[in-house]
Amino acid sequence: MLVPVPSVDLPPAGAYAPQLRVAADLLALLRDTATEPRTDTQLEALTLAVAADLPVLLWGEPGIGKTAALNQLATALDLPLTTVIASVHEPSDFAGLPVVGDDPAVQGVPMAPPDWAVRLVRAGRGLLFLDELSTAPPAVQAALLRLVLERRVGALRLPDGVRIVAAANPRSSAADGWELSPPLANRFVHLQWCHDHEVVVRGLGGTWPVAPLPRLDPERLPEAVAFARRAVCGLLAARPTLVHRLPGNEAGRGGAWPSPRSWEMALRLVAFATAAGTSREVLSMLVRGTVGDGPGLELLASLDRMDLPDPETLLADPAAAELPERGDLRQAVLDGVVAAVRTRPERSRWDAAWTLLVRALETGAPDLVVVPATTLAALRQEEWEVPAVIERLAGTVTLSRRADRAAARVAAGAGTAR
Repeated sequence: MLVPVPSVDLPPAGAYAPQLRVAADLLALLRDTATEPRTDTQLEALTLAVAADLPVLLWGEPGIGKTAALNQLATALDLPLTTVIASVHEPSDFAGLPVVGDDPAVQGVPMAPPDWAVRLVRAGRGLLFLDELSTAPPAVQAALLRLVLERRVGALRLPDGVRIVAAANPRSSAADGWELSPPLANRFVHLQWCHDHEVVVRGLGGTWPVAPLPRLDPERLPEAVAFARRAVCGLLAARPTLVHRLPGNEAGRGGAWPSPRSWEMALRLVAFATAAGTSREVLSMLVRGTVGDGPGLELLASLDRMDLPDPETLLADPAAAELPERGDLRQAVLDGVVAAVRTRPERSRWDAAWTLLVRALETGAPDLVVVPATTLAALRQEEWEVPAVIERLAGTVTLSRRADRAAARVAAGAGTAR
């Protein structure tokens, strides 16, 4: 039995059109936002890596603004943005589709590239954004190897004006996520992307930040290249085991780790960061994202030591010496001065070292001079008179020794109580 359906009076055609126009006005007001300058170390690191023509992989949770950052960067660099969702493509979309011609035995079978690659070649420049990389299956990751390293898609080679940036979610938050294969992971500069609470709140309130991009100083280019080569080569000469170190776990192999390829990338990034005069924080993000945390931190420490003043220069004019502010660097400088006196023990050099220690006492933490002063005192030869400046250090050394003895007594008492 059919139940009759009551008739409904429909509004006349076009009755909702005014409401849609009002909705469009409301959307326009929501999109009408202001901007303000704000330093962004993440975007600065990304910009330098893109400028260095290195593939970059942004790691971050879904919805934190990775795509928005790419749009801002493309606009600032005046590069057309091409987005390719890696996880919804087949391997042939990157390796090329075979096209059989009239006589394959003579002409071969060319690999036809996809339309987005053709558009990039025609434009001659652009920013290629490979999104959702961690949800691409292993077969697609294998096909991406040639694209990321050689910039080839099928039979086409992407122009030099094309830069490659990818984005991925951690496996724990990716839909059907995969770990990156070691060969693909080692081709990227890995940058951890996170949101800034203050930026989000101000942006939702109508004011979004615009970060000034780093600028390379043309006059510093030769100096930057020489500095980067000296830093990387000096570290690897002293630590040959760092040249290639494949992590032992799957997650580590899918991130940044040291290899000859990634050290070459690190060298390039150090040169670019030096030419741009970027902060230590930005440089740390870049080198750790290329060779991993451990080797990256060792490289940063090596860079710090390269900037230390020469002990011989300090001994030549100790009264005018400029010592580093950071405690670890100041300690390294004082130890280096004492080592220089031990290598060539002379009365004048011994006296100059004491003058330098007094200057360090006056301008920094007193405890930093205790060990160098004790070591320097042991280098005194019988015919050398004790300089008057030692009296200014005696109180500091004595107080330090008393503190050490007190700490030893406390430790011994705690051991007896147990």
